[in-house]
Amino acid sequence: MKVGVLALQGAFREHAEALGALGAEAALVRRPEHLGGLDAIVLPGGESTTIDKLLDTSGLRAPLTGLLRGGLPLLATCAGLIVCAREIVDGRPDQRPLGVIDATVRRNGYGRQRESFEADLEVRALAGGPFRGVFIRAPVVERVGPAVEVLARHEGVPVLGREGPAWFASFHPELAGDLRVHEAFLHEVS
Repeated sequence: MKVGVLALQGAFREHAEALGALGAEAALVRRPEHLGGLDAIVLPGGESTTIDKLLDTSGLRAPLTGLLRGGLPLLATCAGLIVCAREIVDGRPDQRPLGVIDATVRRNGYGRQRESFEADLEVRALAGGPFRGVFIRAPVVERVGPAVEVLARHEGVPVLGREGPAWFASFHPELAGDLRVHEAFLHEVS
């Protein structure tokens, strides 16, 4: 399986390593021609406004949006979730979300860098006990649409879910030292 990892900014290397450890071919995506032949794509955490601008300067916005709306499986984490959400609260006025996940997210909703934290999450789709969620300047999911299946919550708020072939996490599964979220995503899309 060939899984693209958007490599414009953020934690793309960590995602590529996790995918490789699970036997997937991780392909770094920096230009439109890198989108060819992908079975799925990961949009990593990082800085959502920077990623938003780089989608335009790289020429990736339109072809990536077309592929995602056409059903290309997606794993969007932290800033990737912000970029893919239908609506952003507290984003920059010029930020243009891709709108491929029916969710409203609040940018930096859990606070700034010093408020970052870790929490054990009970994830319905994962065996083997709690998953350690790493929340770094994480978005808060304020609303999900009726087609979104919530897989985990933290203090009642959705933090992991899926809508069709699009998975999202407001935390960083690539930093947890636990491959189960990536493994579940790959299993579902293979």
